[in-house]
Amino acid sequence: MASPKAGAAAHLGSPDDIEQQFYEALQQGDIERLMAVWADDEDIVCVHPGGPRMVGARAIRASFDAMFSNGSIQAEPEQVRRLQTHSAAVHSVVERIRVMTEEGPQSAWVAATNVYVQTALGWRMVAHHASPGSPREIHDIVETGSVLH
Repeated sequence: MASPKAGAAAHLGSPDDIEQQFYEALQQGDIERLMAVWADDEDIVCVHPGGPRMVGARAIRASFDAMFSNGSIQAEPEQVRRLQTHSAAVHSVVERIRVMTEEGPQSAWVAATNVYVQTALGWRMVAHHASPGSPREIHDIVETGSVLH
């Protein structure tokens, strides 16, 4: 019998596929689907905004289980910047987080970095690092190119 991760690998053919699955799992509060995108490696890491570094699948799963106990996480990746080689990819994203407050629905923005590696089971997440959020949309500071001549 194939493991759940092996079965999921068929439709997770790229870092973009993994990222889509990750955010859909957050939005649905689906811990099994969320954990299926992670590499099967003891050194995977996750840092939630303002939190400690969690290392390994058990610690990561426990943190998301605790978060999902309060409901799903309405996070949407925006402003994705990608860097990819044949076996690794880094995505710098701005996440829009939708939350319900006493004043009604509000949005916050979080800068996050997602790292993926090519494994025997296909692409998998090995790191998710999210910075503390902002009530205002985050904008990139982009260096403008210089002209040599």
